[in-house]
Amino acid sequence: MTPTDDAVTYDEPGVVRLLDVDGSFAPTPAAEPYLDLIEQLSDADLEQFYRDMVVVRAFDQQATNLQRQGQLALWPPSYGQEAAQVGSARAARAQDHLFPSYREHVVCTIRGVDPLDIIRLMRGVTHGGWNPYDPKNGNTHLYTLVLGSQTLHATGFGMGLTFDGKSGTGDLDSDEAVIVYYGDGASSQGDVHEAMVFAASYQTPEVFFLQNNQWAISVPVSTQARVALAQRGAGYGIPSQRIDGNDVLASYAVTRRALDQARSGSGPRAIEAVTYRMGAHTTSDDPTKYRTADEEASWARRDPIVRMRAYLRGRGASDAFFAEVDAAAADGAASLRTRTQALGGIPASTIFEHVYSEPHPLLDREQAWLAEYEASFEEGTR
Repeated sequence: MTPTDDAVTYDEPGVVRLLDVDGSFAPTPAAEPYLDLIEQLSDADLEQFYRDMVVVRAFDQQATNLQRQGQLALWPPSYGQEAAQVGSARAARAQDHLFPSYREHVVCTIRGVDPLDIIRLMRGVTHGGWNPYDPKNGNTHLYTLVLGSQTLHATGFGMGLTFDGKSGTGDLDSDEAVIVYYGDGASSQGDVHEAMVFAASYQTPEVFFLQNNQWAISVPVSTQARVALAQRGAGYGIPSQRIDGNDVLASYAVTRRALDQARSGSGPRAIEAVTYRMGAHTTSDDPTKYRTADEEASWARRDPIVRMRAYLRGRGASDAFFAEVDAAAADGAASLRTRTQALGGIPASTIFEHVYSEPHPLLDREQAWLAEYEASFEEGTR
């Protein structure tokens, strides 16, 4: 097996795809039950999907550059995974709770998180980034760099929604659901399987959204699994669906239906979005050590933005619309650079905060020593 064997092919049964790689509307047989959801989308909705993807790619590229220039400690690129993320995030209702891993940048910003808060986290000037209970952040929980642990958080939260009577009442406009994002590498973690056990046992109002981007850092998915990863959810009795993760319409429709089924009391659902991580795992990674140029080129031809652009062109979208989106993306990226450079650092004294709940004499002495040591340097010699 090769790393690209797991790619969504044209004749693979059971895969939901609505947009072909050339942007034509060509639903697969598995997509037919979702056509009603696509018919409900307006031109403005479709154009918003495209705008989201273009804007976050510009943001992502700017953040990568900022890390390379020493402004960030680390950056996990989302380049190539925009369709899976945009479609699923737009499918969630306002009352839903979203649990990202660490590269769901557009999921967070769609829900209202300031992109600068993501930057602050990767710069190391905040422990969390944002307050998930602040209404402006749209019930978006914090990034989790410990692989798979967010699935446990999401499942526990989903159990709580059921116990509190906040789900399963039959009111789609108020019942709450949970969606949790993780990758193919995380799917091999014990936390994910434990979360699925509890989700299935307690019938949580939850969607497990797996972004299969083909590589768990340097380990291909073909090494991790001999069958489609969607079958792992099915093994726990969780209805699962495999989609073309580079098709934003497929991501939207399947996630929308899955979330509504989960919130209605039907129990958890699982989605495997087959996509590709075009960038590095993080900026500390060198994918040229384990990937080939041919493989990357084959996936570049399935680019989700190019596909959606062609689809909108076919529907009559104007040159002015595409120009406006490109300009907005460039302006947003430039603004992000300016705001990042204005962040500065944090005082060294903060390392002594929140270590103990009460004043501690040893910590006080260490803090005093550090202050004296820093003051001993002459201006401009540090």
